[in-house]
Amino acid sequence: MAAVRPLPRTGSVFLDARGDQRALRVSWHDEADLMVVSIWRENVCAATFRLAADDVPDLIDSLVDAMRQRGASQSMRHANAV
Repeated sequence: MAAVRPLPRTGSVFLDARGDQRALRVSWHDEADLMVVSIWRENVCAATFRLAADDVPDLIDSLVDAMRQRGASQSMRHANAV
């Protein structure tokens, strides 16, 4: 089992809605010019994905678009319920 490593100074942890000590860690690594997204369960890293710095804006755009679509669908459901 690999030892748990602390997050670099620039990183975040997001807890999984299912619980069970699941988490998503996002960390920036200047030395490699990339972002690492990792999946954790019970303080053990289960998977990693290395995203080149040049691709980070596209990921952010995708997340923003998904939130906009979510907002639009919620607005339509609310309007139909009224």
